[in-house]
Amino acid sequence: MIALLVPGGRGQLGRDVAAVAPAGGLVHAPSSSELDLTDADAVVDAVASFASSARDCKMKPVVVNAAAYTAVDAAETDEDRAFAVNAVGPGLLASACGEHNVPLIHVSTDYVFPGDGDRPYEPEDETGPRSAYGRTKLAGEQRVLQTWERSWVVRTAWVYGAGGPNFVKTIARLEGERDVLSVVDDQRGSPTWSLDLATGLVELAGLVAGGGVRSRVLHATGGGETTWCGFARAVFAELGADPERVRPCATEDFPRPAPRPAYSVLSGKAWAAAGLTPLRPWQEALRAAFAAKAVP
Repeated sequence: MIALLVPGGRGQLGRDVAAVAPAGGLVHAPSSSELDLTDADAVVDAVASFASSARDCKMKPVVVNAAAYTAVDAAETDEDRAFAVNAVGPGLLASACGEHNVPLIHVSTDYVFPGDGDRPYEPEDETGPRSAYGRTKLAGEQRVLQTWERSWVVRTAWVYGAGGPNFVKTIARLEGERDVLSVVDDQRGSPTWSLDLATGLVELAGLVAGGGVRSRVLHATGGGETTWCGFARAVFAELGADPERVRPCATEDFPRPAPRPAYSVLSGKAWAAAGLTPLRPWQEALRAAFAAKAVP
């Protein structure tokens, strides 16, 4: 039996990790205000208390870090704060986990890559973030991996779910407000339902609690790939709306403060090789999310 500490536990992903944790296990999922990862003393105290409680209950403790600064555009002018949350905090968490011999799973992003590839990125491919958000997330990966040998990084992409704002909710709202919607069609990635990702993270937590996984950097996204336009059309279809109301456009038609990767499909080969269950195809997951009323 594993026990889970989930910083960022009130966020979109953190809530789902807590929800799919093994029945009968110990789960502590504090919000970012309840556990500020940039507060070194608070982090040490939280990990120490969690590890002690888990072991008193004869459970194996694992930390799954779902806390992050995810405001991609805002990070361009608030990089110091993004760095504190995405890099300094995870480093402090890894240090505390090392001190108490607790495995750590840290969630990262496709934005650590430059986005100019033409095949799915493998975990060992060269990184090269082009945004402040991507730079801070890469720094977090590096601090975690260098600080504690029993730490793992899981990169994901295009996450949506019941909690918090996300693309699916935005598109669903706009469907009711506009006759025609223009969505970029020259950026490719893999939509990922937060519940599916959470299930995979909990499965990984069980493996690392039992001894570990050789590959310390893994990718987990919904299967397959599409563009934002294709994703939006699929959302329209689930809403019973005409997908043709979504019109393709180019990235240059909608300039944003932070550059977006043109290609950020992540390969799941290392995930499967580790014995982990691949996440289901993104279209199937989207249908399931709507059927479960998890979105919009």
